[in-house]
Amino acid sequence: MTEGTGDEYAGYDPPQRLRQLPTWLTAQVALRGSGLVASSLAQDGARRQHFTLLTSLSEQGPASQAELGRRLWIDRSDLHALLAELEHEGLVSRVRDERDRRRNVVTLTRAGKTALGRLDQRIDAAQEALLEPLSAAERQELIRLLRKLLDSR
Repeated sequence: MTEGTGDEYAGYDPPQRLRQLPTWLTAQVALRGSGLVASSLAQDGARRQHFTLLTSLSEQGPASQAELGRRLWIDRSDLHALLAELEHEGLVSRVRDERDRRRNVVTLTRAGKTALGRLDQRIDAAQEALLEPLSAAERQELIRLLRKLLDSR
């Protein structure tokens, strides 16, 4: 889903029963949010998984490729391709682990930290666009309720 003129939904008229289901509503909000995030990150030539990897390295520290894959549930071959893209841009570095020469440790570079700062601003703008109709109190309540649903599993 991409943000546009709204023409992408011309003729879309789901039944009223669907419009009342919490599962349908949350899926629709998630689609809109994903579109906003994708559009926003694309302005910097990035994708959601790039942001996810950079954020993980920033918050959780350097990790082996295998550990990153487990941490973020990214398939090994997909992860390898993503890291190659980020490394090509100078945002991460992969170096042999001194203790285990069979594995690479991935670290965030200075350029990666700078890029993450820009991407954070893009993500914040997407969140703002998604939540724009809500007051500050409503936003906090929505986040609290969503966390409660997720934490209950």
